[in-house]
Amino acid sequence: MTDTATLARRIAQGRGDEPADLVIRGAQLFDLVSGEVVQTDIALCGDTVVGTHGHYEGKASFDASGLIAVPGFIDTHLHVESSLVTPLEFERCVLPHGVTTAICDPHEISNVLGAEGIRYFLDCAEVMRMDLRVQLSSCVPATHLETAGAALEAGDLTPFMDHPKVIGLAEFMNFPGVLHRDPGCLAKLEAFSHRHIDGHAPLVRGLDLNGYLSAGIRTDHETTTAEEAREKLAKGMAILIREGSVSKDLHALIPLISRDASPFLAFCTDDRNPLDIAEEGHLDYMIRTAIAHGADILATYRIASLSAARNFGLFDRGFIGPGKRADIVLVDDLATCRVKQVFAGGRLVEGPLFADRKAVPPVGLASVRSHRLAPEDFALKARDGETPVIGVVPGRIITERLSMRLPARAGLALPDLAQDAVKVTVIERHGRNGGIASGFVHGFGMTHGAIASSVGHDSHNLCIVGVDEASMAAAANRLIETGGGFAVADGGKVTAELALPVAGLMSDQPFETVRHGLEGLRAAAKALGVVLAEPFLQVAFLTLPVIPHLKITDKGLVDVDRFDFV
Repeated sequence: MTDTATLARRIAQGRGDEPADLVIRGAQLFDLVSGEVVQTDIALCGDTVVGTHGHYEGKASFDASGLIAVPGFIDTHLHVESSLVTPLEFERCVLPHGVTTAICDPHEISNVLGAEGIRYFLDCAEVMRMDLRVQLSSCVPATHLETAGAALEAGDLTPFMDHPKVIGLAEFMNFPGVLHRDPGCLAKLEAFSHRHIDGHAPLVRGLDLNGYLSAGIRTDHETTTAEEAREKLAKGMAILIREGSVSKDLHALIPLISRDASPFLAFCTDDRNPLDIAEEGHLDYMIRTAIAHGADILATYRIASLSAARNFGLFDRGFIGPGKRADIVLVDDLATCRVKQVFAGGRLVEGPLFADRKAVPPVGLASVRSHRLAPEDFALKARDGETPVIGVVPGRIITERLSMRLPARAGLALPDLAQDAVKVTVIERHGRNGGIASGFVHGFGMTHGAIASSVGHDSHNLCIVGVDEASMAAAANRLIETGGGFAVADGGKVTAELALPVAGLMSDQPFETVRHGLEGLRAAAKALGVVLAEPFLQVAFLTLPVIPHLKITDKGLVDVDRFDFV
């Protein structure tokens, strides 16, 4: 709530009756209605824009000569955990790229810690300089096929509903449960029927899509083709165009970007790590890439801010105008979207902005509870005939179901490097049952050694891909010792690692340290022959259900024709 004294100050400064707290001078304002670029002062009172299209006096001023002012960018769906840093480090990483609002789903930490993970994110959001909004995780656990660390029912989520940082219900991944009216799904949907509900509907089309949308679900970030997107748009669903570190849908969906369609589109990253942010950017990368491939400039900037805000009911932002939140990005060129300065809530984004933030203690520091592994734990009995093999699709989280004849010795199945078939093992790490199961995967190009991750969507068990059991055991044991993270091993010895002790998902170090660690991991993985650009995130998504083989039972549960280890 805004008190009357603050309102009075805003009105007085907007009318020019008293000097504005801050005046941004010399900027050219990009009008998201007309597409015009207008020279004007921008007057701020605290965290709010109070004046444009005029001249203002101010108690302080900022020279923006030669720069173009656009609204702060809004990432409409992401998992901060996938940045591998805590929320407070995440904002230090992305605010300089113009991302002033992020709408997150703490789905990953919730699947490890349950409600404790949600509370941690809300505590962080309250002290952050960017505006981090939280969607309450709807699918914990994500599937009955794996063992997660927690479970959240409707009654566990509703106590958070009225928190000022909460928008609504996060991506409803269990679309089979929705379509077959699973009672637990219906309870969550009913509880949040008056709030925003995010969707997650890969390949859902036709009457199934109609049924899914009839549950009050409004958005989808899992659309990967323009044809699929057009059907969803025609049925009133907003499409969140995604470009992350693994899932890269931007190029396929650029044809959608137009002034007519822009109100129904937004941008999101879903999962993007600090190394990619450093090398390419964040939403600024999506903007410049879309424009470079022919997207209309006005439509693109609308999608990045105004449309994003309106699709999520954030009517106080997404536009530089009186009464709006003072989230302002200064670029030197609209087409290339080179961000020069950023204001978040009226404050210049620079080092001192973060100096006085209240610390938030980390959580989940002992969440990896697996016992120490031996090489023989990674053995797998040979099958007669062909063996199911997961086929990795670079740039996609959807995998293929392949079959191969694999070599064997003493009754045990062996990797076949000629077919690029290496082992993959999943180890339960939450201390629930200690399960271990193995299979084979194609597409890594690995010729020796192993890589391991405690980031394993969505249940976040340990996942190890490797050629020899000694290296697989070494990599897995190192993750157990460090409390989670990534590791590379060769010849039975660890050659590179990155500790992620916060719930086994995030580092407790600055994002610069994580970025440097990822560089070392990439190099170590490449030395094993790995050909994937993002091998660790690809491992993280490796055990998701194979979407083309989903089957829906009459009880609304997913029965998957897939591999015996997942």
